[in-house]
Amino acid sequence: MAKKTDRKTIDVTFTLLGLVLAVFLFIAGCLAMYTYKFTTTTVRDELVAQKIFFPPAGSAGLSAKEFPELQKYGGQQVDDGIKAKAYANGFIGRHLEKVAGGKTYSEVSTLAKADPKNTTLAAQKQSLFMGETLRGLLLGDGYAYWTIGIVAYYAALLAFVSSAVMLILVLLGYRQVKQAK
Repeated sequence: MAKKTDRKTIDVTFTLLGLVLAVFLFIAGCLAMYTYKFTTTTVRDELVAQKIFFPPAGSAGLSAKEFPELQKYGGQQVDDGIKAKAYANGFIGRHLEKVAGGKTYSEVSTLAKADPKNTTLAAQKQSLFMGETLRGLLLGDGYAYWTIGIVAYYAALLAFVSSAVMLILVLLGYRQVKQAK
């Protein structure tokens, strides 16, 4: 008889622990879903407010020869992390490569400091600074946070599924405890 009581105590304990874990996973899923909605909505709102658009597909600004991978975005507004990355790397990045023959802002800035009267270097330095700043903001604030939101979405789904599985196991454990009476 003592063994049956011990077994029942163990079953009840694990059933309660399972219930606590199911609730914890559900709460974690809710928090992850909130993170997903908050980050993706914030990124979308901020990008839309900037009113950045890809030039029309096939136009002089977005020729199919120079930007083949960006044609699918032609004329669209940059309103999510994926488009922000494409615009930053594929559009701005490619234009920046042409500003000073492929030199980076750091390289041009060093040259401009060595030759402060060179107006060409000064203009290249300013263009590269502005372009790299916009590119960095699109990648850091747009693409990176968007990606965090998407990861949070999948984490939420995993947490909800895990919570449901734990709840099923808890119900099976509860049934076993009731049968053991």
